[in-house]
Amino acid sequence: MLATAAPLYDDLIPGGSHWSFVMRRGHVLRLIDETGGANVGMLMYNPENPLERYNMPDTLKNQHTFLLTRGHVLLSDMGRVFASIIRDDLGWHDTVSGTCNAHLVEKHWGKKTYQQAHNHYHRNGLTSFLNELAKYGLGKKDLTANLNWFSKVQVDGKGNLSYVSGHSHAGATVDLRFEMDTIVVLHTCPHPLNPAPEYPSHPLRYQLFRAAPVTDADPCKTSSPEATRAFANNALYHLFQ
Repeated sequence: MLATAAPLYDDLIPGGSHWSFVMRRGHVLRLIDETGGANVGMLMYNPENPLERYNMPDTLKNQHTFLLTRGHVLLSDMGRVFASIIRDDLGWHDTVSGTCNAHLVEKHWGKKTYQQAHNHYHRNGLTSFLNELAKYGLGKKDLTANLNWFSKVQVDGKGNLSYVSGHSHAGATVDLRFEMDTIVVLHTCPHPLNPAPEYPSHPLRYQLFRAAPVTDADPCKTSSPEATRAFANNALYHLFQ
């Protein structure tokens, strides 16, 4: 499903950090857990109209799932497909638990400032998202439920959520094929439910590829009637572009 074997771009985001960029339609974003144990928070927005953004409830209910994996699509609140999951080495990624904030990080792992630790200070997901969103004129009012790649959270019969430690291994990979231009906001801060005794800091390698053309028989496109309709919405959106 890749049109190019070698990446067009390759970079490493350190653990406990953040970054953002615009993914173009027809390209693949590969996420690689470099050392194992990573958590990658992600938000998505339409660069032409940032009021359109990733919609967690529609993504889950329209595909009748609690988790995300290969074959699923990531929907916007306009019923369009931001990206399709075309590869997944793990089979389970979280999108219900939100992100950590400064209070949670300090409570679990202590406060470590830039003056104390320089680039290894304790960042949190909420502030990381806000720092990146500001680059696009967005802010706190634009936050939505985020994805947590490489993290697994189970739920029991009473609705209690529990974090599954050791879920992701070194080299675990997810490929996202983007079906429309998308602002991608990332952080590598800890999952809010991670019980690790020390501040978890695991890097993310990301690579960009050109995607192969999407056919009518594409597994993501045909995975459900809802996904098929969302791809049709994309086609209409791109009709005059």
